[in-house]
Amino acid sequence: MITKDITIEDLVDDVPGAVRYMMEQGIKCIACGEPIWGTLEEAAKEKGFDDETIEKFVADLNHLQENPPEDPAGGKRIETKSMDD
Repeated sequence: MITKDITIEDLVDDVPGAVRYMMEQGIKCIACGEPIWGTLEEAAKEKGFDDETIEKFVADLNHLQENPPEDPAGGKRIETKSMDD
């Protein structure tokens, strides 16, 4: 079960689609490459979210954990080139 005290690392490991969900909520640092440490609550508060909104995130993330998307990346693929190209 997800709580506001879950670490970001555990959240990303435990919930398929968590990175995309958090990006959609405005916590974009998870995917932009900037290290993000601490708990879900700390990350949300740093972005200015209040306790009520954080509780909504927790409920949404629990639902997402119980009903994972088929494609957590949302169908987006990053194309890379070989160094030999």
